[in-house]
Amino acid sequence: MSESGGGPGKGQGHEHRHDGGHGHDGHDHAHSHGDGHHSHAPTVSRNNERVVLIGLCLTAGFMVAEFVGGWLSGSLALIADAGHMLTDTAALGLAWASFRFGRRGGDEKRTFGYMRSEVLAGFVNALALFLLTIWIAYEAVERLITPEPVLAGPMLVVAILGLFVNIGVFLLLMRGDRDHVTIKGALLHVVGDLLGSVGAITAAVIIYYTNWTPADPILSVLMSVLILRAAWALLRSAAQILMEGTPSNIEIEELRRYVLNEVTDVSDVAHVHVWSITSGRPAATLEVSLAQDGDAATVADRVKAVLARRYDIRHATIEIRWGEQPGDCPLQASA
Repeated sequence: MSESGGGPGKGQGHEHRHDGGHGHDGHDHAHSHGDGHHSHAPTVSRNNERVVLIGLCLTAGFMVAEFVGGWLSGSLALIADAGHMLTDTAALGLAWASFRFGRRGGDEKRTFGYMRSEVLAGFVNALALFLLTIWIAYEAVERLITPEPVLAGPMLVVAILGLFVNIGVFLLLMRGDRDHVTIKGALLHVVGDLLGSVGAITAAVIIYYTNWTPADPILSVLMSVLILRAAWALLRSAAQILMEGTPSNIEIEELRRYVLNEVTDVSDVAHVHVWSITSGRPAATLEVSLAQDGDAATVADRVKAVLARRYDIRHATIEIRWGEQPGDCPLQASA
């Protein structure tokens, strides 16, 4: 079996092999560890951590102001947006904490470190957004049944200020890694806030000129539907990683055929499993059948190089099978 923790060309530190005479049921296990060790230490971007922390401070500060403004003006749209900013504050706090934890290396109990804490943060964020939309919908129905007076002037001022704050936080987060599930989750929260501010401004203008107070709860419900759609996308993305599903940009059968075509001395590829340790960090295990006279160490290095080059898989475990057909995968459920 060959393990790779840093991509092709790094397995030169030391290497030990167990040949067929020492055999393990016809398998060869060659372990290569770059620089004399095999590290799963994550490379968490400090830039991500910095932009999330600044966004957290801005969001938490204005959240308090918006709650006060919503309470004084009687606006559900402002209170709903402030409630969303509360989840934003929690989401950004979780994101910041996950980045801090994510820099910690692995130990005997957590060999991959704390990288997946970032995905857990995204999952919790999505669940929080679902709960928020349910609360907004309930409050909106109550307001439609029993309308309450709304002070459009203060509501408009607070909503405009909120719009500028949310634009600032959005632009700040855009400077981070937008493909990272934690940053993506934070961006979705801020986009929800932007929509909330626009909705609150619209409701304030309608109420100011027409005194039609149902505009406030109706626009609140419309905003919550948009937030719900974004939350569902985030929930699916985080759940896919937590369930160790195959990354969306990788097809198992295509990977199997590609390795067969690109690596000589390989007669078959089986038991392919690809998952993500965290967002953007795919890993794989697979079993290759060695052709006659093939060299196990050379084949393993070539397979790792192919996986790193085409699929950006930097952690791969390759099991070598000596000239025999692969059996059933023990992970497959029996009929």
